[in-house]
Amino acid sequence: MKNTIILTTALLLASVLQAQDIDRTKAPKPGPAPTINIPDPASFTLTNGLKVYVVRNTKLPMVTATLLIDRDPLVEGDKSGMSEMAGSLMRRGTTTMDKAALDEAIDYLGGNISSSATSVNASSLKKNFPALMKLMADVALRPALGAAELEKVRTQTLSGLAQQKDDPNAIAGNVRNVLLYGKHHPYGEITTEATVKKVAATDIRQYHTTYWRPNIAYLVFTGDINEAEAKQLAEKNFGAWAKGDVPKQSYPEVKAPAKTYIAFVHRPTSVQSVISIGAPVVLKPGATDVIPASVMATILGGGFSSRLNQNLREKYGFTYGAGGGLSPDKYVGQFTAGASVRNEKTDSAVGQFLYEFNRIQNTTASDSEVTALKNYMSGGFARSLEEPATVANFALNAARYNLPKDYYRNYLGKLAEVNATDVQRMANSYLPDEHVVITIVGNAKEAAAGLEKYGEVKYFDMYGNPVSSPMETRAVIGGTTPESILEKAITAYGGREAIAKVKDVIMLGDVSIMGQQLSFEQKNILPTAFSRTVSMNGMNLMKQSKKGDKYTMESQGAAEEADAATKEEMDAAAAFFDELMIVNNPAYKKEVKGIEQIDGKDAHHIAVTGPSGTTVQYFYDVASGLKVQEIREQDMGPMGKVNATTTIGDYKTFDGVKVPTKLSVDFGQFKQEVLIHTVKINTGLTGDLL
Repeated sequence: MKNTIILTTALLLASVLQAQDIDRTKAPKPGPAPTINIPDPASFTLTNGLKVYVVRNTKLPMVTATLLIDRDPLVEGDKSGMSEMAGSLMRRGTTTMDKAALDEAIDYLGGNISSSATSVNASSLKKNFPALMKLMADVALRPALGAAELEKVRTQTLSGLAQQKDDPNAIAGNVRNVLLYGKHHPYGEITTEATVKKVAATDIRQYHTTYWRPNIAYLVFTGDINEAEAKQLAEKNFGAWAKGDVPKQSYPEVKAPAKTYIAFVHRPTSVQSVISIGAPVVLKPGATDVIPASVMATILGGGFSSRLNQNLREKYGFTYGAGGGLSPDKYVGQFTAGASVRNEKTDSAVGQFLYEFNRIQNTTASDSEVTALKNYMSGGFARSLEEPATVANFALNAARYNLPKDYYRNYLGKLAEVNATDVQRMANSYLPDEHVVITIVGNAKEAAAGLEKYGEVKYFDMYGNPVSSPMETRAVIGGTTPESILEKAITAYGGREAIAKVKDVIMLGDVSIMGQQLSFEQKNILPTAFSRTVSMNGMNLMKQSKKGDKYTMESQGAAEEADAATKEEMDAAAAFFDELMIVNNPAYKKEVKGIEQIDGKDAHHIAVTGPSGTTVQYFYDVASGLKVQEIREQDMGPMGKVNATTTIGDYKTFDGVKVPTKLSVDFGQFKQEVLIHTVKINTGLTGDLL
């Protein structure tokens, strides 16, 4: 026993002495990359050309099937958005059951079926999956594609587009892609209200007949299913699907811009600028450079610790987050980087983006930075293998892009081989140098200063069409005065004589704000009394009124005090035709600012300063004389003061006078739409009825 104790003590002492010889100032050398054992999925091909893959995983009694159509991207022209609408329509009924019956059948099985322009996905418990698979095949091969359901899809699509018009990030992405790829490339097409309205049910049916063919399709099963079960289900549900010739597409060549320029989309209500930097790259999936290029891109812009985020967010505080990355693509890839920054820091932020591009190209990264990033990517890859869908996607990518069968097994080994020299080489190969489009969506009058040093500043609308600079206010025709502009508006509304006959007005309509539908009511006794109410389900959310010198405001039943600027705004609302009030009251100071473009049309711009000192910007269409826009500073409480831009249109004639029936108020972070459906004039309103 004594000898055992002595021997154990000696071994411990030797171990401690050996540990003391380790140089702990140096990180241990990394070991070899582990070998990843990714099993090959079972696979087979039906006689009609449908390629099937099976990734078995019995952890849960669930099965998922995905049918993918591997067609070329389409140029849809004046019907852009058609294929996406087709994908939505496929899930809205089949030739044997309408949408309600289909929904009920899927719910009964406890499953889920979704569809897109190029795929149908189904998932349920294993015991219910054969029945769900039959419904999936009906959706994919026998959709009803009816005109009535198409109108519902059209309405949803138009609603989504309306939201995108208010989303500066969506605008920036659309404009960037138009300018990088061109409007006649599938990656540069923009879906608009006009293109959506042109799509007919016959277009949808033709698309489905032409492109939904088994010989360009893949069917992938994942979950608790074996090869024999999958083969039986595939043959039963898709074996009779007829193959067909599918047209191949050709595209114009995509080239980087000859030199860097700024593409600015002026959005007057924006309190910050969305910066989106882009350039096309030639980098196909599975190419030798994909893995080292992904390391470089992740160091530059992938995640919180990336250089772009650490610079623009942590060092300078320009933004809540900045990033970027590379997207390999079979046809043409893309480099992008971006952030949302404060208006006054737009110039500086663009400079820091370009600084970081230059730094990673011209300075070798440290070994520790590269190693840390590779460890991060290795961990993410390993965690992704826990999902059966990952293995299925690997098999699908290998088939679609003709990758080596061991491509993903060797991923960690290839990742481990990347060094700092490779990172710098990738930066010089794939990052933009002097050939980049810097797209900015923001208030040009607050954010454009200083940008010209990075390249020519060009202006575009939200669809990527060139427009004149909002900074270039053109002079008005000689003899044009504020009074002449206002008088032309009065004439356009119907003239002084017709307006004088208007004693009272009732307007009823709907308000849409942040997805909520509210009711709108305004009553006027011209020119000094009005009430305006916004309500929901009979409950008043907001009410304003003016009777002579008495001003009242309520918000959800709580009284608020109107300041001098608000009283002036209520005076204008009470006058209804506020041009008459402004012209007739010498206390209002008026100044012609010039001619600017509003929605692509020339508009006279005049600034009107009321007795309170508050200045409102008015814009009148040069051709018609009608008011098309006004900008007022509004106090939005926690949001602070913002410039609220009201766009005015859809004028209609009632009892000899023109009244706008569509108003859109943009507060920058959200938008309020008012649609007037009822206008009544001279109904005998009295003060008690307001």
